[in-house]
Amino acid sequence: MINNKPSLWTSVKLVWLLIFCGSLSLILIILNKKNLLQVQSKKTLNVNNIATNVVTQQRVEEFKTVILKSWQQEAQVKGFSDSIPSRFQGAIIETAKLSPPQKIIALTFDDGPWPESTAEVLDILKKNQIKGTFFVVGQNVKNYPNLLKQEIAEGHVIGNHTWHHWYQFLNPQAAAYEIDHTSDLIFQTTGLKTNLFRPPGGFMHNGVVDYARNSKYAIILWSSDSVDYSRPAVPKLIANIFREAKPGGIVLMHDGGGNRSKTVQALPQIIASFRKQGYRFVTIPELLEIQDKNQRLIETRK
Repeated sequence: MINNKPSLWTSVKLVWLLIFCGSLSLILIILNKKNLLQVQSKKTLNVNNIATNVVTQQRVEEFKTVILKSWQQEAQVKGFSDSIPSRFQGAIIETAKLSPPQKIIALTFDDGPWPESTAEVLDILKKNQIKGTFFVVGQNVKNYPNLLKQEIAEGHVIGNHTWHHWYQFLNPQAAAYEIDHTSDLIFQTTGLKTNLFRPPGGFMHNGVVDYARNSKYAIILWSSDSVDYSRPAVPKLIANIFREAKPGGIVLMHDGGGNRSKTVQALPQIIASFRKQGYRFVTIPELLEIQDKNQRLIETRK
């Protein structure tokens, strides 16, 4: 008689081995499927995040467009970025004559718009809820129109600073080109006109000021010069401003025309120091409007 027990035992072991292998395979399949789902989920999240960021950026751009369009519509009504009292058309202004003196100051920035530094200046002003006055160079407006649009969209005032920023004497035709061509491009870019003009370098007798005055621009100079174009150390730059700072004053700084990192570094400290002394900040049109009201009150009392 043949003994079948070993054969039976072998069959049982084989069955258990098959069950074990099948279970192990099933577990591996489940784990792989779980990992695959996790990877797909991460990919989906990444895609969703990218899509969300794109939508957010689109909304920001749409919001900027709406703001700009609103400013343009307002400009079409009054014609200027900010109108000034008629008594100042053709006048030369270094500071506002206020009686009694009021602790107000106007921050102005020349030679922009300029990559990096203009945006940094705008960011600082926005954080501090301050509106400034920007005297722009025409060829820079041509190169960086979106920065000019941002200045307008954020409520700042624009002034004309010629097309090339030349210092030499210009005949009437050249002076007209420097000023009119810049104003035309400002209008084409923003829908706004400006009747504020600042001569490059403050030169008063090279032809451009004569043309600007005859064209009813207010000639805006300054009472406090940062001398930041020479790139002094930040403490020196700040000291330059406060040496001549006074109520009704106009502060000259630069956001363009070169490396303005010192100005950007100094600006938060300048703002904090003025506020500590009790000053509030106004634009040039606001400054002139305050002076005009004071003068009209004095004239009424006479």
